[in-house]
Amino acid sequence: MAEGHRSGCPINLSLEVFGDKWSLLILRDMIFGGRRHFRELLTKSDEGIASNILASRMKRLVETGMLTKADDPSHKQKAIYSLTEASIQLVPIMAALGTWGTRWLDVSEELSIRARLLTDGGEELWDRFMEELRAEQLGKKITPAPDGKSVRERLQEAYLEVVAAQQAS
Repeated sequence: MAEGHRSGCPINLSLEVFGDKWSLLILRDMIFGGRRHFRELLTKSDEGIASNILASRMKRLVETGMLTKADDPSHKQKAIYSLTEASIQLVPIMAALGTWGTRWLDVSEELSIRARLLTDGGEELWDRFMEELRAEQLGKKITPAPDGKSVRERLQEAYLEVVAAQQAS
């Protein structure tokens, strides 16, 4: 057994990193919402995380190598969090969780549209999204999408279309 861990099982070790109630939701908000500051993560989450829990989880995600933390050059008292390659590679896992949830749980239409688009787009869309995240979070260079829209922008547009259709009906 790995020292300090329940076992060396890869599923167990993965759950020790992000198997609590909040860590995957924080990573979700960073991946899909582009949120990189503590305040954004605190105030814009649909689930309403408490500040002490968010601080604890953010610290743990940095310690486990899922995030990096740096001083924000735009504000002396702010930090900016970035996804690491390890967390960027969660995109297919997030897509699979969304697909499973959409299939088996009573999800809302507006909050499940992104999962449906990720399912429909498959690996090609996931790979493009991960490349865009590497550019945004890690400073890698990529070729812009032909239509100039990022995957996140397309997912957000679909969400807004569903919300508008619901409000119109």
